[in-house]
Amino acid sequence: MYNFLPHTEAERQLMLTKIGVKNIDALFSDIPASLRQNMHYSVLPKQGLPEAELQAELQALARQNKGTELTCFLGGGAYNRFIPMAVNTIASRSEFYTAYTPYQPEIAQGTLQVTYEFQTMICELTGLDVANASVYDGASAVTEAAFMAMRTTRRNRILIANSVNPDYRKVLETYANGLGEVTVETFDPLKPGETLSPNHPQAKQSACVIVQVPNYWGGLEETQIIRQFCEASGALFIVSAEPVSLGLLKAPGSYGADIVTGDIQPLGNHLSFGGPYGGYIATKNKYVRQLPGRLVGKTTDRHGKQCYTLTLQTREQHIRREKATSNICTNQALNVLKATVYLTLVGPNGLKHLANLSLQRTHALASQLRKLPGVTLYQAGQPFFAEVALRFPVPVAPLLKHLEQQGILGGIALERFYPDAKNCLLIACTEMTLPNEMDRYVEAVREFLKLNAPPGTPQPAEILQQMEATC
Repeated sequence: MYNFLPHTEAERQLMLTKIGVKNIDALFSDIPASLRQNMHYSVLPKQGLPEAELQAELQALARQNKGTELTCFLGGGAYNRFIPMAVNTIASRSEFYTAYTPYQPEIAQGTLQVTYEFQTMICELTGLDVANASVYDGASAVTEAAFMAMRTTRRNRILIANSVNPDYRKVLETYANGLGEVTVETFDPLKPGETLSPNHPQAKQSACVIVQVPNYWGGLEETQIIRQFCEASGALFIVSAEPVSLGLLKAPGSYGADIVTGDIQPLGNHLSFGGPYGGYIATKNKYVRQLPGRLVGKTTDRHGKQCYTLTLQTREQHIRREKATSNICTNQALNVLKATVYLTLVGPNGLKHLANLSLQRTHALASQLRKLPGVTLYQAGQPFFAEVALRFPVPVAPLLKHLEQQGILGGIALERFYPDAKNCLLIACTEMTLPNEMDRYVEAVREFLKLNAPPGTPQPAEILQQMEATC
């Protein structure tokens, strides 16, 4: 823990004084004691070791961490997907070594071509005309898209569905708060009511409507009412789309989206404890002048050879910075490179297959869990894709602890973000979720409910009778 700190005692004390803490232990007090190793890095061998022995030593230390041996059913915007070795191998080639942004195209054609291909692939997935490459992540992509809409419409009312990733909504609210006269309103897409009525007093002040497909709890939104509202009010229709799902679902551009955003983590980027990831934004040609981030264009040099270069460079650090469309965007070049290689390797049919696997396995797991006493859908009646929100007849905190003891990361407790989602878990499946692991999950939940379900919990046969009576 201390190996990276200043080496002398005087340097340590100076650093601690500047930070405002009394000692080294106080510096790390935010880390729960249960997660800290009570050891100093002096346990490492002082003498040099042969490479093979050193690897074995480090691997033995790494095995003390939890996580790598657990079966993962977590989702919520970050997904455990298979990454072919070719992705990292190709991404490590010297042709792609370049500075943060390839300002000098004559020495960065490899990176520029990859970025151009990435933009093309995103356009094909989203069904729109032009895409950037890129912004920080899916959250900042949603925020940038909302600000694009505000600049385009010259309005300051942003409508965002409550089913959009809560982290995305928080980032949007944080940045919007700094702009002053901006209103961010949340609505329920299952109960659009007056909020999405063209007769609403502020309908003509609406810059955009933002939804997520699939939404945070895995559901597929009905977009027709939203599109109609946008057409009637002049607001822009923004969709945040998980990219693998677009291998199977309709491209948002085909059902009227003006701007599509998302996070490229599922496309060949490791979970890596939460980042770095990369956000994409695609839009129609008529809004391209408001698109933040880098754009790479294809052209010819003075010898007539095909080449690539940055274009429309109204970025905050460029020569036209006074016309910059954003000061919170950046490029995630390595993540974009990996996403491009990944999409090239899997191809359209492969992406469709991966999306289909995720859908089938999530539905199979949900079907088995719903046969257990008291387990129901959080949003009954809404179709879901590769994640599902289920309500359990017991508190989910001890259930998650029980699952972890069985070697299973069981999902995300939804009550943290949705007060009405008490005892609800968000569960995700991908191609990495094997059938035997799904069986283990169901059996572990069955075992827990058998011991902890409250008296009077409806049994599966009773639930089926109630459903038949209702029908």
